[in-house]
Amino acid sequence: MYNQMWTDAMAELSHLLTEELPAEPRRPEKDRVVFFQHLAMLYVRYIQIFRTLETVYDLVVHPQKRRVIRLLLDGVMGRVLELKNEMVEKEFSEYHYMDDVIFDLKLTPADLEIPIPRFFLHECSKEVQERKTMLTDILKMVEITESSEVSDKDMKQEEAIKIIQMAERARQGRLRAKLNEKSINMNRMYKTKDSGAAVAEMAATCIQKMWRGYLQRKRTKIAREEEMIFLGMAMDPKYLMPCPAEVTADAIDDSTRLKRDAHEEIFQKAAVTITKELRDTEGRDMSETKKGQIRQWFFECRNTTGAFPDYPDVEDGGSALIFVEKNPQQVRLQPHWKEEEEAGLKMLPSAFLSDLEVGQKAYVDFWQSRNESGNFNQRHEVELLKEEMRKTIQAEIQVQVDEEMRQELLEWKLSVDKDKGSKTKKKKGSKSGKKKKKEKDLTADRTVESLCKELVEQGLLKQPNNVRLQDYLGDYNYLGTTLRQNDIEPMPSLSDVRQVLALYAVLPLGSQAVHEKAPLIKAILLAGPAGVGKKMLVHAVCQETGASLFDLSPLNTAGKYPGKSGLALMLHMVFKVARLLQPSVIWIGDAEKMFYKKVPKEEKELDPKRLKKDLPKFLKLIKGEDRVLIIGTTKDPLCADIKPLCKMYSKIILIPRPDYGSRHILWKKLIKSHGGEVTKALDLSSLAKISDGYTPGHIVQVIQSVITKRRILQQANRPITAAEFVAPLAKYDPVFQEEEEALKNWYGKTPLGKKRIKAATGKEDEAPVKAGSCLLLKVVLIKKNQKNQFCIFYNQSFFDIELLKQCFKFCFENDLLQNMKNIL
Repeated sequence: MYNQMWTDAMAELSHLLTEELPAEPRRPEKDRVVFFQHLAMLYVRYIQIFRTLETVYDLVVHPQKRRVIRLLLDGVMGRVLELKNEMVEKEFSEYHYMDDVIFDLKLTPADLEIPIPRFFLHECSKEVQERKTMLTDILKMVEITESSEVSDKDMKQEEAIKIIQMAERARQGRLRAKLNEKSINMNRMYKTKDSGAAVAEMAATCIQKMWRGYLQRKRTKIAREEEMIFLGMAMDPKYLMPCPAEVTADAIDDSTRLKRDAHEEIFQKAAVTITKELRDTEGRDMSETKKGQIRQWFFECRNTTGAFPDYPDVEDGGSALIFVEKNPQQVRLQPHWKEEEEAGLKMLPSAFLSDLEVGQKAYVDFWQSRNESGNFNQRHEVELLKEEMRKTIQAEIQVQVDEEMRQELLEWKLSVDKDKGSKTKKKKGSKSGKKKKKEKDLTADRTVESLCKELVEQGLLKQPNNVRLQDYLGDYNYLGTTLRQNDIEPMPSLSDVRQVLALYAVLPLGSQAVHEKAPLIKAILLAGPAGVGKKMLVHAVCQETGASLFDLSPLNTAGKYPGKSGLALMLHMVFKVARLLQPSVIWIGDAEKMFYKKVPKEEKELDPKRLKKDLPKFLKLIKGEDRVLIIGTTKDPLCADIKPLCKMYSKIILIPRPDYGSRHILWKKLIKSHGGEVTKALDLSSLAKISDGYTPGHIVQVIQSVITKRRILQQANRPITAAEFVAPLAKYDPVFQEEEEALKNWYGKTPLGKKRIKAATGKEDEAPVKAGSCLLLKVVLIKKNQKNQFCIFYNQSFFDIELLKQCFKFCFENDLLQNMKNIL
């Protein structure tokens, strides 16, 4: 079954790759709506492949198939993130509504839910698991130490006796009260007089009326329930509990996962054995063959160019570059100038389509038509494993061969081409430019355990709460498309927020391959009123990815590590441990306090702005290989200076109060989770209507105050009604429309919010174009033989300044650019 699911997913992926990588490049699209529609269609189709591959990867037991599926799964996840990034840039909004695409593909809103891959937690390396265990032990040890420090005073014997006497007297009093109640009831029964036969008959009639009425009401209720079940308007109670088939299926899945782990362990042992055998038997021949090929390349280059070539640098791949380009003429490539491209919207280059092509080719070459009738248990293929291990051994040997052949080439140059050899030395000397300053390690002499212990003691490293992203309840926004068609910007639903966090935080933190190549997001700001679940989302991200949680909230860091040196040490320790224990989440609660326009008098002693200058510097040090994410939460962003706030947080997620659909789901599921029963007596629709403006935090507090242990025991005789929640709900102040509008207006001042407003008013294309603007020619950056041939990409965000200066100089010297004023 899972092989068939894989085949179906690969067929759909093949169609998508054919569309995305056509033989001839597509013309840019001029209609923004048509272009976004194309992006949305690709996005939805990739999500469907993602869901299928995630299930297949979890339950396929063949270890070599799982490696191909993992490559494809990472590629699809990364492509989903790239398409999301493009949709945000084209529509200028973090939230998208694709009802027409769902309708065309005959899907439901639930099919757009981003799945959380189960391997994020299952496939943690041993080192990461050991670090997590170490952190748990430290937390327990610190808790025990703190509890032991709070020592109670020794109680005197007289005080102990008084407490025991009070408890015993209270017990006896309760017992006497029960006995008195029973005796009173018995006395009442004996005091009743016999009123004669007429009274007895009236009493019997009364009892019969009550009993027959009760029986008839019970029969009517059962008949109505059966009718509703027959009409399909209610669920049969026998289906509310898992049926035996579902229980059996879950047990089979668990046994399949155990079998998968056993096969993986056997595969790892076989890989070690086969690698050792191949290294002993074929390693020497591989080395001599590579050396012969490299020597032949030396002579071909000298015969063609008149001089020995420069050996490729380690950064460029070493001798691997030689085998890719066998033609010596390719050593001195000229820059390929491209012509001006046609105006319009075009998709950005992808970093994951090449990986998907590799995975697709591996599937077609090895697994599509492979006969596995003799491998019923789905163990690893030995011959395929040997081929993979040969590649690994060749990579190891290549490093050794490169060192030997680099030395051999240098000796040849000294003996044959002395003059040219000296010139190459000068080139090598000139190549070494300014070296980047490395970050000073202020704690080089300390172990990870000691750093973790100190951070835990200071309250900066915490254990995340046990909540999952699926616990953040919310319904799909069914009016989003309609509102946008009427030029009204809809407020996102809680389901939209959950989706965005899964894309921006969970997927990159969970997969190293995705984090390195996907659009890098270093910091996310969650903005919304109190009680909408911002803190819960932070803990959910940590739980889904197994991330460590660091707390750098202004109130939590107040008074800790005073002075500039102390602040630098604190940030250094946090970011160092965050990299070592990655994936990591650095939480900044009340993020607006760090960027106060004016610090309130009562908070001046806490110095909430102490991290304002230093934290952005450490944020710049986060690279693609560092799975570290900063998540800020704010309930009052209006009191912060918006420019530095937006500069630090590249993604700002606005979380609104829940809409009607989300409130209906919240009431229903939260009442059930607290032990309540949802019956017909509970009018959820009215409850969701009157709770307009209240946050999930309010709803949780109201449910906890109403559904107590005593009330749960009374449910059988007195079902829970909506009226019971009205009085406790009225005690809380809701989030009024004015407060939400203020947040919405604030979001309109953020960079993405400004773009969205311009796009809605049709002003995004009104930027003036200066006359005589120069043409930016795009070329390919090639670095070979220590010669740089430069390029400008007008759609890139970051440039190497020195490289850019030399490129401009080269362009002006060759009369390629006319007017320097128009260079941006």
